[in-house]
Amino acid sequence: MEEIEKFRLCSYTEKSQRYVLLKDDFVIPAEIRKAGLEDAFIGIVREQNRLYHKLHKNLKPYVLEKHRDLAADPKNRSMIEGWAKEDARYILSLATETQLGMTINARNLELMLRRLAAHPLAEAQEYSSELYEATKNIAPSLIRYTKATDYDRLTRQALKEKAITLYEERDQTWKPNTSGRVNKNVALVYVTPEADNRIVASLIHSSSNFPFSQCLQIVSSMNRREKEGFVKTALRHVKAYDPVLREFEHVDLHFELIINASCFAQMKRHRMATITGQEYDPSLGVTIPPAIIEIGMEKAFMEIVKRTEKTFGELKKHTPTAAGYILTNSHRKRISMKVNARELYHIARLRADAHAQWDIRQMAEQMVYLGKREMPLTLMLATGKDGFTSLYDQTFPHFKE
Repeated sequence: MEEIEKFRLCSYTEKSQRYVLLKDDFVIPAEIRKAGLEDAFIGIVREQNRLYHKLHKNLKPYVLEKHRDLAADPKNRSMIEGWAKEDARYILSLATETQLGMTINARNLELMLRRLAAHPLAEAQEYSSELYEATKNIAPSLIRYTKATDYDRLTRQALKEKAITLYEERDQTWKPNTSGRVNKNVALVYVTPEADNRIVASLIHSSSNFPFSQCLQIVSSMNRREKEGFVKTALRHVKAYDPVLREFEHVDLHFELIINASCFAQMKRHRMATITGQEYDPSLGVTIPPAIIEIGMEKAFMEIVKRTEKTFGELKKHTPTAAGYILTNSHRKRISMKVNARELYHIARLRADAHAQWDIRQMAEQMVYLGKREMPLTLMLATGKDGFTSLYDQTFPHFKE
């Protein structure tokens, strides 16, 4: 699923694990079967699934009691019960099946077929083949270059080998950091220099006939109050549902995130961002939903995690490419994510909102916090929808439409 949804100029509708109670629907990778490790794989997945149902059974009355006032209205029961499924799914394996609706144009279909045909996972190759069979007769003159190329097949592996050689040639200080548990989950590693100045210059540029270099000179002569006034003019009439002006795309923020699979399933939907990442890595630890700790099931959760990671180690010896299927939604990986300020506004509106899922909300709030430290004028109204009115009133205390 993650490989399919890397193609960002497509539209996807995915069945969410947050809203349905899962049965034993999971993929057994061809690589696992070929290695003769099918029984060990299935055994751990069954244990994960049994705990999933047990977690859900215990979480459901807990969340209904915790949100008794909301639950009093029958219209809210489905939403509240969904929160129990939302937290229980953290123990499900990455092999869990789902369903997807996809809208794609011919150009991207051709690219998807070619890229996934070159992917090292057998499931991706099989998907490419079946997708080709389903679409080849619809527009045969447009969908022509569908075979795996050396560029798609070899480049990633060659880069991995070169990276290994690079740090093997250095001393121990260059070795990968495996103490991920002490790392910050959200780090801002780069931001456009003088971002606020560049945004003001961009707003002047699109509102005048001055060349951009002259707009930057004008901004350099302005004091903070004048700059703030210009940004406020751009934001004065904005509502919680409005995207900010496109000029806000001219500055970037580059984050490194340590993110679990459940959270990444939501973050990857922001496909206007540039997202690249590493493999899921057990050394980065797992995310345990607070509700699971509160109902006293943390120990049971971690017991399954430990057995999962032991099996992962065995699988990796024989089939390193497919071993990750056995890891859970709670396992983490590092991703590199670059967004412009306009996209961070969008992430804030959706993900830093009180109605957002708790995991991605915490991450989005930290991203916005770090961004505001670097470009306070640009991001002055970046917040969740629930907090927009309050923040707007603080920013424009005397403005009435």
